[in-house]
Amino acid sequence: MQKDTGSGDVSPSHAGRVRHRRRPNETATDGNRANGTVLLVSDQNKYKSMLIRTYSTLWMIGGFVFVVYMGHLYIWAMVVVIQIFMATELFNLLRRSSEEKQLPGFRLLNWHFFFTAMLFTYGRFLSRELVNTVTSDHLLYKLVSGLIKYQMFICYFLYIAGFVWFILTLKKKTYNYQFKQYAWTHMILLTVFAQSSFTVANIFEGMFWFLLPASLIVINDIAAYLFGFFLGRTPLIKLSPKKTWEGFIGASVTTIISAFLVGKRNGSFSVVNLPKKGLSTGWLTCDPGSMFKPEHYFLGDWVPQWFHGKKFSFYPCSGML
Repeated sequence: MQKDTGSGDVSPSHAGRVRHRRRPNETATDGNRANGTVLLVSDQNKYKSMLIRTYSTLWMIGGFVFVVYMGHLYIWAMVVVIQIFMATELFNLLRRSSEEKQLPGFRLLNWHFFFTAMLFTYGRFLSRELVNTVTSDHLLYKLVSGLIKYQMFICYFLYIAGFVWFILTLKKKTYNYQFKQYAWTHMILLTVFAQSSFTVANIFEGMFWFLLPASLIVINDIAAYLFGFFLGRTPLIKLSPKKTWEGFIGASVTTIISAFLVGKRNGSFSVVNLPKKGLSTGWLTCDPGSMFKPEHYFLGDWVPQWFHGKKFSFYPCSGML
């Protein structure tokens, strides 16, 4: 008697191998995912997240505008605070609690090198401003002049003291960890202060050269979020799953257009594009340079008569972008 194999129950092992065919609606749902992460365009809680981001953005922009309004010195102080937070995060990347327990006070050595590098970097930029500011008190003027005169020697002495401190803290079985931390500290200082030195120099040479890149970063970030929020459907990179090509392209175009508009707007304010001499918090007003004055151009007779935009103005500072 033969068994009927055409109909009957499917064995559990065979059922486990049966593939489930995707339906069209399931395929569309998975298309809006990137490495298991739902994109903003299909996130059910995206409007709640957008409201929270809007509040935080307004607070951050308001705080930034307030610091800019206070003047050059406060912007420099803001850069220093950001540097301290950056260094804190970078110092903790290769930190091992088990090794740190055997080396009490070793973490202070990182901050010793950090403030030594800060004195070396900013001492050169602020020496002239300190002399121009401290002129009323003769004793204070001599103190500041002495610090400026021996600034390089002080930095050299502090670095040698830190190196000797490092040698004295060496312990067996932790040599590898200590030398890695020593090298990592110097890489952090190079990364943090190399870029910040140019930022501080731009601040005192004219706030325009600091405000323009900072404003474009804010505009690019907001535009990327909005384009990705409403139009984003194509994942950009695996590192950040919610980033989309729509947000990237939309933010790029918006930033390029905004660069000329923001550059033209900021260039019309003399208090923004003037170099700062001294550490006073007051604003400067005088005639700006030719780079911040509009230049007028005429397109010529080859333009049709019905076109009304034959004449246009262009700020040379916008051409620096």
